[in-house]
Amino acid sequence: MNTGFWSLDATWWPYVFILVAGWLATDIWRFLGVFLSDRLTEESEALIFVRSVATALVAGVIAKLIVFPGGALAAAPMALPLAAVAAGMGFFWGVRRNLFLAILAAEAVLVGGSLLL
Repeated sequence: MNTGFWSLDATWWPYVFILVAGWLATDIWRFLGVFLSDRLTEESEALIFVRSVATALVAGVIAKLIVFPGGALAAAPMALPLAAVAAGMGFFWGVRRNLFLAILAAEAVLVGGSLLL
């Protein structure tokens, strides 16, 4: 009797597999965070490490989107996304560290630069 993954004929089986695998990959860490959060302080080395890794991952994704853009931005010159990042950072540091205004400024540079090209 073959009981492997591909031996199941039900059309819903892949969806169950995706749900279970997705749940195990993400929610187990959330539950661990809830159970262990009362034992950790915000200044603990473990949380500083986790925050550093999370920040590095976000920075890596943003850098990848800037250096290797996809979609309509792929046809734009490299100067356009770099100018948008500079505008966003300039607005963030120059206008009361307001993230919303920084995102609007970066988007305005992207849209304006795309329209001018």
